Order: sequence, then C-alpha cells, then structure tokens
Amino acid sequence: MTTTLKPLASYGPRQFGDRIGFSEWQFERALRLDLIPPADQGGRWSAAAFNEVGSRLDAVCAAVGTIPDLGAARAEAHLAERFDITVNPGTAAELSRRGHLPARGDYKGHTLYCGLTLENFTDRRKVERASRAGHLHTRDEAARILRLRAADFDHLLRAGLLTHSETTVSSWHKHTVVRLYRQADLDRVLRSPRIDFEAVRATPKGRPSLLAALPTRTG
Repeated sequence: MTTTLKPLASYGPRQFGDRIGFSEWQFERALRLDLIPPADQGGRWSAAAFNEVGSRLDAVCAAVGTIPDLGAARAEAHLAERFDITVNPGTAAELSRRGHLPARGDYKGHTLYCGLTLENFTDRRKVERASRAGHLHTRDEAARILRLRAADFDHLLRAGLLTHSETTVSSWHKHTVVRLYRQADLDRVLRSPRIDFEAVRATPKGRPSLLAALPTRTG
C-alpha cells in the first residue's frame, strides 16, 4: 500500500476507510466478513492493525466485491443484465424467501439484498424460477390471471385462501397503498380442491358468486 498521507497513531472508522480507499459500504462489509479486525483501541484501530490490513489490501478488495447491497429493483436489474433475461418484480424477494439471496438490512423501509451474493450469483435457473414464482400482480391483474370477477376474488381474500405478499405505493396517488399478489400464491389457489373454478367462472354476470359460501377466516 502506498500513501502520501502522514501515518497516524490510531484510526477511526472514517479515517481507516478513507486511507485504504473504501467507501462506507465497503468498509462495513469488510468488517462484517472479518476482513478487517475489530477495533483494538477503544473504538479505534491501532497503526499496527491498520498496517496489517494494508499489507493484504488486494485480497481484501477482492473479497469485498464491487456491488453494494441493493434494493429490490436494482438487484433485479442487475440479474436481468447478468443473465440477459426478463426478471419480474418480486424476484429478489422470492430468491431471498428461498434462501438464495440474503437480506442485508433496509434503507428507508425498503429491504436491501446482499451485493456480494448478487455479484457471485451464477445459477440462471434459480433466477428464472424465482422470477416466475415471485412475479407480483395488482389485485386487478391477479383477478384476470385467475379469470375471476372482482367479487369472486374478494371472496378468496375474505376466506383467507389468498393474501397479498407485498405492498407498494400507487404511482398515481402517493398516499394510496397497493397490495400485490405473488404468482406462486395464485398457482396454489388454482390447485385448491375446495373450489370448482370452472363452475365459478361459468356463473353469469350479475349472479352471486359461488365463492360466497366460503367461510370467513377469523384470526
């Protein structure tokens, strides 16, 4: 490591990161991965600890990676570009749900996903499966996929046979919360032996839904 800066007797986290050329996220990841040892002088690092990290800085940089932890949209955009495939909204959450993409905290209430895992992700098939299963739909879209009337769909919700997996904010009305439904949950409902979907779909417009007989979920 070469530097023109005067060596210090000890280094705080910002000084340490700046001196080795790390951004805040790189420094925090290096700490989390034990690539940088815990502070050894009351919340600061001794010159000896700093110099030891400097002696293996190339290896530390390689292990830290180049992609910070990302929100869902950016994580999905990265995967789409990496594998040159369509990656649907909800894919990052689905990969995390399946244990393939760890969550790393959040930013303003939005989950961040491990950038190091994204950088090293090589399994295209896992992404494709998660993209289909995790694909998110609005209420109207979900009803169309199930080929149900809005009233039929509402009875599924009332009975607890289907529930939303995520929420977002309307692009038209910023204070309106939009519930989103996962494709895998729609597929599960379609397999339910409790419902004759062909009969439900055959109910003439204006007639009560056959799903009205479903008991209301409580608790």
